[in-house]
Amino acid sequence: MEVTATPEQQALIRDAIDSGRLHQPEEAVLEALSLWEERERRRAEILAGLDLADASFARGQGRKVTSRHGAAQLAEDIKSRSLARLPAGQRPRG
Repeated sequence: MEVTATPEQQALIRDAIDSGRLHQPEEAVLEALSLWEERERRRAEILAGLDLADASFARGQGRKVTSRHGAAQLAEDIKSRSLARLPAGQRPRG
């Protein structure tokens, strides 16, 4: 496979090599692919979480939030449940 970088991308790669962050242009491609893979993994995790949430909501297990007050209350409920799961010595005071 052959890929042609734009002049701006080529300058970015040259700057990275000149500064010592990269040793050869191929490293820039490997870095870009690594970042792309991570982004795609996160995207898949988010989509899977949305699917789980949709299924949960369809089973009547969801909670509809339609106002700022409702969102604030939900956040407070989540925080309270999370703190309750911590061992007593790890819970914040106050």
